[in-house]
Amino acid sequence: MRQGAYSYRHDPAVPSFKDDRPVVLFDGDCALCTHSARTLLKHGPRFRLLPMQSDLGRALLVHYGLSPDDPASMLVIEDGQAMGMSDAVLHLARHLPFPYRLGVVGHVVPRPIRDAAYRFVARNRRRLKGKTWCAMAPEGVDMKDRILG
Repeated sequence: MRQGAYSYRHDPAVPSFKDDRPVVLFDGDCALCTHSARTLLKHGPRFRLLPMQSDLGRALLVHYGLSPDDPASMLVIEDGQAMGMSDAVLHLARHLPFPYRLGVVGHVVPRPIRDAAYRFVARNRRRLKGKTWCAMAPEGVDMKDRILG
């Protein structure tokens, strides 16, 4: 996933998009991912959200070497750099209020162990019941300029 900053801007397969704020790609068909996206909408106003199932989401996944048909990882793109798996989760937690911010203590766990736990959750996440992505804003949240794709 390591590529130069803003490398997607030079990839003709990736449509241009507003990248002046961090972008979070999430699985819009997963109840856990959707809950996380709605939490970001409510508590993380600096982030834009992008469903992986959108044309732009699929193009970005391919650009970073991830399968758009089996997205095993969320993707966060900030300042043109991509982060995935547990690094992405911890990065998001750092920018959220209490109690979500407590998640940053995960940095004390070595990355291979964090990523193994992330892969376990990712493999089993669709077993969780719940609503999947709906572009309806949580109460009190203005979605103008917050959703891409």
